[in-house]
Amino acid sequence: MAGAMARGWAGAERPPEMAFCDIDRERAASLASEVGGATAETLPELAASSDVVLLAVKPVALGEVAEQLEGSAPALLSVMAATTTARLAEAFPQTPILRVMPNQPVEVRRGVICHAPAHAMPDDLRTRLLGLLEGLGTVVALDEEDLEAAMAVISCAPAYAARFAGDLARAGSGEGLDPKLSLALVAETMAGTAEMLARRDPEAIQQAVAPPGGATEAGLEALSAGGFDSSIAAAVHASLERVR
Repeated sequence: MAGAMARGWAGAERPPEMAFCDIDRERAASLASEVGGATAETLPELAASSDVVLLAVKPVALGEVAEQLEGSAPALLSVMAATTTARLAEAFPQTPILRVMPNQPVEVRRGVICHAPAHAMPDDLRTRLLGLLEGLGTVVALDEEDLEAAMAVISCAPAYAARFAGDLARAGSGEGLDPKLSLALVAETMAGTAEMLARRDPEAIQQAVAPPGGATEAGLEALSAGGFDSSIAAAVHASLERVR
C-alpha cells in the first residue's frame, strides 16, 4: 500500500520529497528509484529527515518499530490494518497521528481513502496531510469504529473486481474473442459502469440493462443461482473476521 501511495504521489508531483526504509533494502531502493525518492538505512534516520512518517507495517511489527524509534516520530500517517489510533498512541506518546484506510487505486489517483479523527495533531498539519491524501483520490472522514467495515469494502474490493473482470474476460475469450481484446472491453465497461454508479443506484442500472426476458436477465439469474450474492457477503464477513 505504501508503494501504491508513493506512485500516486509521484504522478501528482507531491509531496516534494519522499524517502523509504524497508527490511528488504532492495525493495526500498527499487521503489525510490521508480518514484524519484531516496532511501534511509534505518528507521531513526528516516524519521530524523522527515516531516511525516507513513507507517505501513504488519500489526505485529508495531512494537519493534516503536522501539527502534524510541516511541517518537515527527508525525505518523498510519495505514496499518487492525491497529487503532489508541494503540498507536500508546506506542508513540505525544506524537500527532492520523489513521487512514486507503485502497489500491490510489496508485492511479482514483483511490478511496477513509480516515479516523486525528490524534494530538495541530489543525494546520491535519489540513496539510488531508490535502496530500486528496491528491490520491476521494477522502472520507469516518468514526474509527467504522474503519474496519470500510476496509472490508474498499481495500478488498479491487481484488474482487479484478477477479470478476478476469473471469468475465476469460469467458469472452472462451467464446472466441482475442484474450487481450476481451480484457480491454471488460476494463472499459467497468470504468464506465463506475461512472454510472456515481449518478445512479445499482438497482436502477440493473433494470436499465436487463429488461425482462433478455440476455442480461438470463445472466443475472445464472449469477444468483451460482451464489454470487451470498459469496460477496461471505467475502466481506471473512475479511472482517481476519482483522477483528
